[in-house]
Amino acid sequence: MDLRWLCGLLMMCSAFSSGAQQPVNINRKAVVQRHNVENTGLDSLGALTVGNGAFAYTADVTGMQSFPEYYRNGVSLGTQSEWGWNRFPNKEKYAFAETLTAYDFNNEGRHALYSVQQKEPARNNGASEYFRVNPHRLQLGNIGLELYLKNGRRAAIQDLKQIRQQLDLWTGIITSEFTVDGDVVKVFTAAFQRSDKIGVRIISPLIRQKRVKVFIRYPYPTGTFLDDAVNYQDPQQHRSAIVSQTGRSAVLDHQLSGTTYFTCLNYSQGRFHEAAKHYFVYEPSPGLEQFDVTVAFAANDHFLPDQGFYAAAAAESTKEWLRFWKSGAAVDFDGSTDPRAFELERRIVLSQYLTKVQCGGSSPPQETGLTFNSWYGKPHTEMHWWHGVHYALWGRPAILEKQLDYYFRSYEKARLLARRQGYKGARWIKMSDNSGNESPSSVAAFLIWEQPHLIYMAELLYRNGKDKKVLDKYKELVFATAEFMADFAFYDKEQDRYNLGKGVIPAQEVFKAAETMNPTYELAYWDWALRTAQQWKERLGEPRVSKWDDVIHKLAPLPVQGNVYLATESATDSYTFAKWMTDHPSVLGALGMVPGSPKLDPEIMKNTLDTVWAKWSWKDTWGWDFPMTAMTAARLRLPGKALDALFMNIRTNTYLKNGHNYQDNRLRIYLPGNGGILTAVAMMLEGWDGSGTDAPGFPHDGTWKIKKEGFKKMP
Repeated sequence: MDLRWLCGLLMMCSAFSSGAQQPVNINRKAVVQRHNVENTGLDSLGALTVGNGAFAYTADVTGMQSFPEYYRNGVSLGTQSEWGWNRFPNKEKYAFAETLTAYDFNNEGRHALYSVQQKEPARNNGASEYFRVNPHRLQLGNIGLELYLKNGRRAAIQDLKQIRQQLDLWTGIITSEFTVDGDVVKVFTAAFQRSDKIGVRIISPLIRQKRVKVFIRYPYPTGTFLDDAVNYQDPQQHRSAIVSQTGRSAVLDHQLSGTTYFTCLNYSQGRFHEAAKHYFVYEPSPGLEQFDVTVAFAANDHFLPDQGFYAAAAAESTKEWLRFWKSGAAVDFDGSTDPRAFELERRIVLSQYLTKVQCGGSSPPQETGLTFNSWYGKPHTEMHWWHGVHYALWGRPAILEKQLDYYFRSYEKARLLARRQGYKGARWIKMSDNSGNESPSSVAAFLIWEQPHLIYMAELLYRNGKDKKVLDKYKELVFATAEFMADFAFYDKEQDRYNLGKGVIPAQEVFKAAETMNPTYELAYWDWALRTAQQWKERLGEPRVSKWDDVIHKLAPLPVQGNVYLATESATDSYTFAKWMTDHPSVLGALGMVPGSPKLDPEIMKNTLDTVWAKWSWKDTWGWDFPMTAMTAARLRLPGKALDALFMNIRTNTYLKNGHNYQDNRLRIYLPGNGGILTAVAMMLEGWDGSGTDAPGFPHDGTWKIKKEGFKKMP
């Protein structure tokens, strides 16, 4: 037999077998554009977003924010930025100290002060509520079209007909077309990439008929959990005005109790004026067949020099998205016979777009990105793993590194928090603004699973190039994090071991802090993070820290009952055992998010996965729970189950036409789900340290044809 022929045949078989990385280039443009989003009718959950990672603008079917009230209970039409925050007046002169309550969970004489939501007395309740709400992220303004019917009546959204709208994911440009009383309106929308600015072009015979205008309207912040950008009440509480104007531009200021910011508009020929309180209108010259408008927002009135109109925005957007899609990793499932392949690829592509648009700034994003507020617009650091880890695994570590700027800005506040509770090192604040200011919370104050995230993400950055500069840049943060973790572990003299708790609410938030000890996921994560911090010491030529080693070696074992890992060691009686089958199944994260710990038995974890799969209250889970389950199944060499986890038919695992992960009527979008999909798929495709087989998270039964490139292994 000709050995060369045999080798060639084997190579061909390998290339086209399930899970194999084919030796051909991926047509990235084709992969991306086959998932372009199209709207042909009215859908309040179908809004589309353009942005640059630190600023985003979400549009309705007109390509602008013409009908924000129609979308208020869907994907709201937000305009948000990283810098746009406000505070209501502190009329009662509350002090943050009034939110603090002292706890001594382990009877060690500790006077640990936690900022919690206090119901009594009224003064403390008021302080808790004030600092929970303030500061809050702003909706910067609605920018939309006034459209008029031939009879002079202003068009309602139901008057729009023949709707055809497309988001071209390859360029980040929205093209919208519709008719009003039979006349066609075409709108192009793009975001500038170096400033918080959009560019819009409108083409329509309505211009000559004076039936189309552009408005900007300033809503007032709601101060509630959500802010969907349509609060037009209390106009006397804020001020807006034109502060300068030329023939083709205007600068507005918007003054609120806690901030003033500016809006700069540039436009084609026409007239700009204040039409009502907080409502301004641009009327294009009726001699035009088309007109352009650009709208920029900034914290001061020092705007960048005019960068041009829509064409400049489109050029910037196209250039940046080309750079993005051509960089990092890519995967192509074309040719797969598994009927889920196209949908998984759609979720992957759209999740890359959404996270790039809304989560590319210098802080952990809020869970609803830059569309509308959840939890007053504040980032939750325990979610940062889900927002950020995928960037490193997809070969785009620069975006993750930018996000980590937050930890440098908030470092001193994290150290003060640890010191206030009597601990060494830095305790990262769970719910905060972009500066690390703490928000009172009866849950967030006791969570600890956000603590190792900084070590995990810094380790991913180091693994990307094994550059000592990364070690030098992050070592202080990493070591302060480990110092807190080691000091937080409580030494039990009787059992000669270190416990996590009491005083802990685990990632599965159904347990009480005063009763909870040694949650499985947190124990495994603590162990891995402290071991990794010691590796950083060795890489830098520094001695290992003996206290950290003592905690590693004596950390409490992962709690087991009936050959299944418990949610926590304290959840053993019949009531709590039943109760632990709801909310996040974070026990699976001990071998999903976290690499296998020396303390973990894979067979027991497999039993745990089977138990969770069969008995969990899946209707009470969240979007990132499904990718987490998939990662656990993949590490247990159960690729079929990993895919099944990604496609569980549960409402919180819904991915809308625009790619957003829908949770419920309250959280219509949820970006940790999108980040989770990207993280899980990267791990399933490229594997983890020691995983061996190519694409270990996908079945090798011929149903999946996979082309992949550029991925990084998980730890």
